[in-house]
Amino acid sequence: MISVLQRVREARVDVDGQTVGAIGAGLLVLVCAERGDTEAEANKLLAKLLKLRIFSDDAGKMNKSVQDIGGGLLLVSQFTLAADTTGGNRPSFTQAAAPDEGRRLYDYFVAQARQAHPVVATGQFAADMQVHLVNDGPVTIPLRIAPAVA
Repeated sequence: MISVLQRVREARVDVDGQTVGAIGAGLLVLVCAERGDTEAEANKLLAKLLKLRIFSDDAGKMNKSVQDIGGGLLLVSQFTLAADTTGGNRPSFTQAAAPDEGRRLYDYFVAQARQAHPVVATGQFAADMQVHLVNDGPVTIPLRIAPAVA
């Protein structure tokens, strides 16, 4: 799975002019399931982003996780993270999971996040979303969890 984490002071997702998910301080997480991904990759990604120490402590050093600060998670599906731009000017998205599988893994990821963390909001899968955020820092981190090679 591929993700982009953004440390935010606040973030929200609107669909058709209505806010469908919003958080205060925390992480906006853009998430993409790729072909071959399973629940194992989703679990590893969630464990990593919950423990990643990218929030400042009292000394101003990145020593705290989103769990440590009690921050929110805003999880937004974004298949375009799987873009392959090596061949020409039009990206290919063939490495993204098929829509049904992508939705299944996204829904699983959200359900697991809700079990593990108290503040979880989401976008809307496959919708035309407008994402609003105040990036804190800015701190933006790409994170990829690749399937285990057999």
